[in-house]
Amino acid sequence: MAVKVDIFSRNLEIADSLKDYVTKKTSKLDRYLNEIEQARVDLTFIKSARSAKDRNVAQITARGRRALLRIEERGDDITAAFDCAIDKMQRALDRYKGKHFHGRGDGRSAAEVVPIPEEAGREEVQVIARHKTFDLIPMSESEALEQMRLLSHDNFFIFFNLETNSINVLYHRRDGSYGLIEPKIG
Repeated sequence: MAVKVDIFSRNLEIADSLKDYVTKKTSKLDRYLNEIEQARVDLTFIKSARSAKDRNVAQITARGRRALLRIEERGDDITAAFDCAIDKMQRALDRYKGKHFHGRGDGRSAAEVVPIPEEAGREEVQVIARHKTFDLIPMSESEALEQMRLLSHDNFFIFFNLETNSINVLYHRRDGSYGLIEPKIG
């Protein structure tokens, strides 16, 4: 089964040869993880980037029944940026498959195993700069913690909890541990 590939571009024209190349490489992601059903490839040219190496951006989002992975790479050529992104996505899928299908086998919970990242400086934001909508994938708390790490969401992650049948928020606490918010309508 081939992966359904959607290609979007911003600020650049995509040649048919590049579109075919991207589709061919991305449609084979299910070789690394059978769950992958759909992939979105965003190719962007950022004219105002300071460095020429940061002007071409390739972002790949792979979505499956229980998996959601996103990779972004930059380069001075859009093809080079895409090649780096697809290689990185393949490694991430292998890593995801290893953690979810082979297991640790030592009996420890995911919260005990996850390394605690150092806290970065925080700035206060007073204006809503962006509104975003997304599909929630039902998962357990341990899967949500893993997805939070895979997507590089450092502060929080919103998910639909399979165990409680409700929307939960997993967040990173100041002391380095993780917290879970279970909202209730009251």
